[in-house]
Amino acid sequence: MSGYNEAAYKEARDSAIQLKCPFERALLSRCVNCSVARRLLLAEREAISCSDEEANARCKVFYEALHQNARFALHMDPNQPWPFGKEIRAQCGGVRGLQAAMGYAGAQSADVAALVREGVARFERIDAFPYSEIMRGVVHYEPRKRRS
Repeated sequence: MSGYNEAAYKEARDSAIQLKCPFERALLSRCVNCSVARRLLLAEREAISCSDEEANARCKVFYEALHQNARFALHMDPNQPWPFGKEIRAQCGGVRGLQAAMGYAGAQSADVAALVREGVARFERIDAFPYSEIMRGVVHYEPRKRRS
């Protein structure tokens, strides 16, 4: 048995990250990027921290709205926790869906903070984003397959 202490890791992680990024899983899977994200290496693991409080607040609101809308699109029971695969579909597909809804469908990489900021400028509020279009991105997003 290894001498690895998960509780100590979580404590070190919490002390190293002041602003937790709600799109950390999407950033770690490299399906999107973010201009205000900062990558950290802790105990041979990679973690993501946010460097901008305003962007973080906007992203948290967008993250919650994505999950609210994606529950129906992904056939999720509201009382169940999000499994990893559906979480990735919500995060990656949601950001890519917003990117497409804003007319950047052909762009290679999506910058989460920049897209949300631009979306607020265009639609005035995050709850006014075109979620019916964004959900198409969530439903059609396919996570990359595991290596065998």
